[in-house]
Amino acid sequence: MSDTRWLDDEEALAWRNWLVLSARVRAAVGRDLARDHAMSEPEYAVLVNLSEAPEHRLRMSELAARLDWSRSRLSHLLGRMETRGLVTRVDCPEDGRSSFAALTDLGLEEIRLAAPSHVASVRRHFVDLLPRDELVRLGSLATAMLERLEAAAGPCPGTAAGPCPGTAVACGEDSEQAHHTLAKGCPEGVAPE
Repeated sequence: MSDTRWLDDEEALAWRNWLVLSARVRAAVGRDLARDHAMSEPEYAVLVNLSEAPEHRLRMSELAARLDWSRSRLSHLLGRMETRGLVTRVDCPEDGRSSFAALTDLGLEEIRLAAPSHVASVRRHFVDLLPRDELVRLGSLATAMLERLEAAAGPCPGTAAGPCPGTAVACGEDSEQAHHTLAKGCPEGVAPE
């Protein structure tokens, strides 16, 4: 006798459609970014996070947690972005073992140029495909699922309370700011409310 809870037809349809939808939307937005700004989706994510951070910089560990990436993946990408002059790494004065990823003036200019067309792409491939009430419902469902996943995962390693930074409600952030960061993806000073 098996204890496996196999997916029924409705569950399998929901799961598989979510996988395909997520992949297609991200691929379409990624293609637009690459075509219009010679920028990858991961590069855009780094630039957005740094543009919204105080002084346009974040500890490497915090940036990796916000993006849900390994430090190794982040380090490799930042190396390529440093070569292009978009970011720089700065030693942490309080702690010689850690460093910050910091946005350069060129990086800030690139995110300001890319943000309007990126938002248009997100609208074209995602937001505008649903009536407002369905979009709001989808957002509520996604938030509920994220909160349940975070609760099951427990607190972020190395922190005293709450989920990892960059998730639905980050440690030390109010939910409005976290919602702004995740939902809009607009760099500070680029897209007014």
